[in-house]
Amino acid sequence: MQDFENRLSKNLKHIHKWAKRQGVSCYRVYDLDIPSFPLCVDIYGDFVHVAEYKAKHKLTDDEYANWLEDSLDIISRVLNVPLENIFLKLREKKKGIKQYEKFSHDSFGMWMEEFGAKLWVNFTDYVDTGLFLDHRIARSWVRDIAKNKKVLNLFSYTGAFSVQAALGGAQLVDTIDMSQTYLSWAEKNMQENGFIDNSKYRYFREDILQWLPNIPKNFYDIIILDPPTFSNSKKMKDILDIQIDHVWMIRRVMDGLKPDGVLYFSNNYRGFVLDEVSLQKYHIKDVSKSSIPEDFRNKEIHQCYKILHKR
Repeated sequence: MQDFENRLSKNLKHIHKWAKRQGVSCYRVYDLDIPSFPLCVDIYGDFVHVAEYKAKHKLTDDEYANWLEDSLDIISRVLNVPLENIFLKLREKKKGIKQYEKFSHDSFGMWMEEFGAKLWVNFTDYVDTGLFLDHRIARSWVRDIAKNKKVLNLFSYTGAFSVQAALGGAQLVDTIDMSQTYLSWAEKNMQENGFIDNSKYRYFREDILQWLPNIPKNFYDIIILDPPTFSNSKKMKDILDIQIDHVWMIRRVMDGLKPDGVLYFSNNYRGFVLDEVSLQKYHIKDVSKSSIPEDFRNKEIHQCYKILHKR
């Protein structure tokens, strides 16, 4: 327990100052640093979100309960957050729709700030809060180049990329997801930041695999493609496997990108290998290392590529 407390205290001293300089109110302060404490600890203002990754151990049920209670006590004490402000989730490796199922109806959340954007996070209803902190840098990249651009956000989740694009002065932002829940969440995020013009900020509930062949040709300046690793959602006609399907998806997406446009393609599959031979007609740059924020010690949390048409 002392090792965990020491590491958490050390991380906090460094990361808290860094986050203040960056202007973010939500950030990771412990990232699976010690194998015997398989936790990710994220600070969200005055609240803490803890994800426990299911791991093999030799503890009895009582020993495990004590370990978990002691771990939460340390988090509460070191971060100076009352236990009632700590939300614990158990993460397991699952495939398909199960990883997105709602498991609570408490619906407790609040607005958080990221680079001037207000984004709604929900601590109770899903495994994830609605804001993927590891994509923070990529969102800033999109914001920096969005002025007067047409932006497409595919597999948009709760629309954080869309908000940053709009804040960057985008001419048009199209937000597409299969889930009406997430689309409504995205629209809520956009409206909270003052973006309410539905002719400029559009939302489409689509089976993206079916929609992609009809993408408007050479239309978008910036496209964000961040698909799940695997999905067999009942809302989809086909099964999505990112390793198998990424070449086809990227080719279709690039059809919709202007000659001087940029595609940011990312995914969270640890074993992912980009098929560069099949995609050699494009200029591809692996920007994974520079896209992972300083508060994430796990540098393999995602892969990110900047893809351009060759000219």
